[in-house]
Amino acid sequence: METSLPILSLSAAALAGAAAAFPKIQARIALSRAKHRSLTGHSKMSKMVARLVPHYEFDINEFFHSDDAPSEIATQRQDGFFRLAGLYQDRYPKGRALTAEVSDRISDLQFTETYRVPFQYSRLVREHLNTSAFMQASSGVTVTDLDGNVFYDLTGSYGVNIFGNDFYKECIVEGEKRAHALGPVLGPYHPIIADNVKRLCDISGLDEVSFHMSGTEAVMQAVRLARYHTKRTHLVRFAGSYHGWWGEVQPGVGNPVSPHETYTLAEMSEKTLHVLRTRKDIACVLVNPLQALHPNSNAPGDSALVDSSRSSKYDRAAYTEWLKKLREVCTKRGIVLIFDEVFVGFRLAAGGAQEYFGVKADMVTYGKSLAGGLPVGVVCGRKDLMRRFRDDHPADICFARGTFNSHPYVMTAMDEFLSRLASPNFRSIYNGLEETWNGRARALNDRLAAQGLPVRVGNVSSIWTVSYTEPSRYNWMLQYYLRAEGLALSWVGTGRLIFSLNYTDADFTEVADRFVAAADKMKRDGWWWHKTGLTNKNIKRQILKEMAAAKFGR
Repeated sequence: METSLPILSLSAAALAGAAAAFPKIQARIALSRAKHRSLTGHSKMSKMVARLVPHYEFDINEFFHSDDAPSEIATQRQDGFFRLAGLYQDRYPKGRALTAEVSDRISDLQFTETYRVPFQYSRLVREHLNTSAFMQASSGVTVTDLDGNVFYDLTGSYGVNIFGNDFYKECIVEGEKRAHALGPVLGPYHPIIADNVKRLCDISGLDEVSFHMSGTEAVMQAVRLARYHTKRTHLVRFAGSYHGWWGEVQPGVGNPVSPHETYTLAEMSEKTLHVLRTRKDIACVLVNPLQALHPNSNAPGDSALVDSSRSSKYDRAAYTEWLKKLREVCTKRGIVLIFDEVFVGFRLAAGGAQEYFGVKADMVTYGKSLAGGLPVGVVCGRKDLMRRFRDDHPADICFARGTFNSHPYVMTAMDEFLSRLASPNFRSIYNGLEETWNGRARALNDRLAAQGLPVRVGNVSSIWTVSYTEPSRYNWMLQYYLRAEGLALSWVGTGRLIFSLNYTDADFTEVADRFVAAADKMKRDGWWWHKTGLTNKNIKRQILKEMAAAKFGR
């Protein structure tokens, strides 16, 4: 008996330890299950995979038949490619020359030029289809480049341009007149800030406002305040969502140092709601309402368009229901719900995504369009969440100041924007807005289908993305045909088309005509040929084989 007592004691201790560890194990398992199954939901794994991907590129002999196209199709593609290259050379000489002159000294430009298309094809595209990074004028819904070419603007200035370039020019000009007397005096406020704060509180339905220099900075401050007041560590973001380039909200590819206090979970998932209900370390949840267009998928740039699996899955009713469930859980658990409306704010409705989806957040961030086209970031929040110090602990503060916060020129341009937004006549632009843009998307899709073109568009109001109905490795070529037809795209190509709301039916018809013409020319040049039985899975397997060959020298 004496010899069995130590064994019994050890057994009891082991059981007690296991019992204590069991809830932690359960919580860890629940957290893992709440992540999206793709690499988008597994940031550490995505970084590991990114490090394993070797560089390789197709030479001119491989470029046109990387999908095993027969020689006649490869020749057809090659002829189309160099015909397009000749057009670019003739039409954009000044813009291309200036872009080449400055690119060695502008790191942003080097990045965007390199990542317009999948890396295997990038070098030849840069050599022959290099585009101009410069525009010299805008008017109505068009922009004009250095060579005098006029394009319909589908860039939306990264979301800034909601109401049209002329509208923002007016805001800036009138704002400059009002700020001129004070000039760029930083520190004291321009008196117009009082009107801005009142209007922002009315729009957001929240109590206080802080001004910042960018949308990224506004999101940073909202998260810092949430952590400060909840005394919790972790933020939750959803797979694929974008909240700026700072480290905590970019935990996977693109961030050299992985954050340790960020949970990237699946959107529209009951497993995620379970994690929010059960964990005690979550300070806030970040929602980018633009993700409603492609839940749990990254922003759809053409650099990742290796096959035809890109899709849009917008369901307003389903996404609204998801946000309501999220609101309920956050309220019960004391988690701060933050709407990041830097991109979509004021585009979907005058009251932003809160009004559009009928769900109230604890904090909202705005940016881009709010200052009449000038750089800005704004946080609106509940009074108890916006306070940056504690009355009972005067040394315990949440510091945030910036040299250009509340810049006089930004504040007066913002007032011009908000004054126009408050006008009943101006707000009529939102009447039937969704029906208008949904109808335009349907009309374009009907035309594409009628002409047998393997291209479709999906949209959240005036924000569109392009998807492809047949498997192909060459969908990224469409952006170059679209530019040749006089449609200006941002560097992500067909992943995001952003219309300003001042597009008339006649303007849109012209864009649709050019879009269909571009797709038709691309089809006739053979880029959408594919062998019988080809699938997106087959394409990905082929790419894996290429990577293995490049990695191991086979």
